[in-house]
Amino acid sequence: MLGKKAVEPLESRPDTTTVKAYEIYTAVDPAVVHSMLDWFRAHDRNVYKSAVATLAQARKLRAVFVQKKSLQDQYAWILKTLQMKACDTIGEHLVQAWLMAGHQEMLAAFCDKVGIEHDGKGSVTGELPEEIDAAKLDAAVDELLGRFDPKVVTLYLRVFNLQKFGGWPTLDAKLESDERLKLA
Repeated sequence: MLGKKAVEPLESRPDTTTVKAYEIYTAVDPAVVHSMLDWFRAHDRNVYKSAVATLAQARKLRAVFVQKKSLQDQYAWILKTLQMKACDTIGEHLVQAWLMAGHQEMLAAFCDKVGIEHDGKGSVTGELPEEIDAAKLDAAVDELLGRFDPKVVTLYLRVFNLQKFGGWPTLDAKLESDERLKLA
């Protein structure tokens, strides 16, 4: 493929601190992305329409090109587009919005377990910690995996790790070593 760099699967990469949102979309189970898009269509249709318009513009297309497709084809096109490096920012914002609005209980539970101040809905109110205690992280992951979809938990942890430049070494290690934390 000329001009397009292949993305190495996350599981085979030695350095996860460079993982970007578009790479997460490459590795995640498409069903998780479909669930996210379904949620936006049901709960915040304006975000869905805005995402389609922004992604279409990034590909130098009119939004109507995507909107005329069947829902299944729209979702496939959106996922393929979110896997592009040029769409990294919109992809990160989209998944953050979904997690912040649609998975508040999970975010709050994680923050509580690792000791991060938040607004009760999982939105961080103070500074992010410099380090995350490994024992607290283990307890948080065990609880989240017991209560929520493991793929959504893994997606959240991957996206959370993007919030600090270089991520957190303990979270990197957990994501790489815990077999339960797989995106696909």
